[in-house]
Amino acid sequence: MNEGADSPLIDPNSFPNWIIYEDEHILVLDKPGWLVCHPSKNGPWSSLVGAAKEYLGVESIHLASRLDRETSGVVLLAKHRGAASRWQKGIELKTVRRSYLTILEGEMEGSREISTFLGKDPTSEVFVKQRVTENSKKSQRAESAFIPLEVKNGYTFALVLTRTGRKHQIRVHAQSIGYPLVGEKLYGRDETYYLRFCEGGWKNEWMEDLGMSRQALHGRSLGFIANDFYYKADLAVDMRDFLLEKMGFSEAEINAMQAKGDETARIRWMKELSCADAGE
Repeated sequence: MNEGADSPLIDPNSFPNWIIYEDEHILVLDKPGWLVCHPSKNGPWSSLVGAAKEYLGVESIHLASRLDRETSGVVLLAKHRGAASRWQKGIELKTVRRSYLTILEGEMEGSREISTFLGKDPTSEVFVKQRVTENSKKSQRAESAFIPLEVKNGYTFALVLTRTGRKHQIRVHAQSIGYPLVGEKLYGRDETYYLRFCEGGWKNEWMEDLGMSRQALHGRSLGFIANDFYYKADLAVDMRDFLLEKMGFSEAEINAMQAKGDETARIRWMKELSCADAGE
């Protein structure tokens, strides 16, 4: 389950359990945090798109939203170009919004609104690594909001809302404000974890330092704000286990925090929509 080695193949019998919603236009899935979205060289059951095509018995399908390999949660696939265009246009116009849940190292006091430019990190050995940088032809603006839901035992369980969708945006922003994601190999305290991970895979002895075997980031919801309806994926098991074991929350408290995050996101999105309608 790493960048440099093959992920486990998907069990075809488990794939239907990932379905959140399906109709003649779209297929909405709860992606696990070890699986790539895009097709890979290892056959159809090695990626989310490949598995979806096998499940549906089709030659092509459109990835209307995506998540990084180690990010779990809601992914939407369109069954035809019309549906893909509708969702992709919504993302571009910011009428489609996504919320995330994350676990951060450190206890964050108050919400943090971040608006920066992101670009390639020329000081890193990792080619894909990004960093906060100056405005230039090679950089892109990125906007994120980190909203603590609860802090406890040296960690923060937070809602994250984004207005842009840049590469590694949430992870870079979290590091830039001093609260890296739990399980972060690239944007944490030591990027050599990422390099060693790519070369030889996960090592159990890293768990004490990293806390999780993948970055603690989950795509909670996705939908059109004008419709006030969102597809949701319950918090991934490994993140839930961390909240139970490391932060000491109960199952009921975790469910309540997810609901609190949903309502917080909804209120902010509705406010943005009303401001847009008013021309503010």
